[in-house]
Amino acid sequence: MAIYKDREDAGRVLSQELADLQDQGNTVILALPRGGVPVGFEVARKLNAPLDVFIVRKLGVPGHEELAMGAIASGGVIVLNDEVVWRLNIPTQMIEGVIREERREMERRERAYRDDRPPVDVSGKTAILVDDGLATGASMKAAVQGLRARGPARIIVAVPVAAPETCASFQELVDRIVCAETPEPFFGVGAWYEDFSQTSDEEVRDLLERSREYTATGENQ
Repeated sequence: MAIYKDREDAGRVLSQELADLQDQGNTVILALPRGGVPVGFEVARKLNAPLDVFIVRKLGVPGHEELAMGAIASGGVIVLNDEVVWRLNIPTQMIEGVIREERREMERRERAYRDDRPPVDVSGKTAILVDDGLATGASMKAAVQGLRARGPARIIVAVPVAAPETCASFQELVDRIVCAETPEPFFGVGAWYEDFSQTSDEEVRDLLERSREYTATGENQ
């Protein structure tokens, strides 16, 4: 049933879908941590492009954290799912509390992954947002909004697997959407990986460091 062996395998397949952007010189890969980073690493190697993280945190409903009432992204962007907030009658004070908590975690990850390095400059460039898959797409939509504020020339969203309707929903939001596979029924992102084990902070740091070394030495290929 699985399509991919692991995230690295998925990244190699996804990179083939983006081969027309190889060696363009104005392309930046922005991976959503943590699971998107191993995928983005392989894409960055293939395209000979720098890799950075773009951090997004889901805003889970208190007591039902798996249910998203929104998301926050790097740059201070907050996206709320008004339908969920209204249907569950979630008070503003509770929403603000979850935002504060997730913002602290987002800032922790920024420090942990970059060691105070500034984000990669995307102004005037083609920015490719990469994750290991799209289910509802809420986090990626927050990422798109956050990234747009940084002034890239083009925004591309690229994932190895996505729910068909979610993939289609990005058509009008970005310049290009690449979903390598859109199986139906979808079941969830993890269903399409043999190994979908959690990516650690240490793995993220290691992959970012390796990508910087490849970019500096021109050994991405």
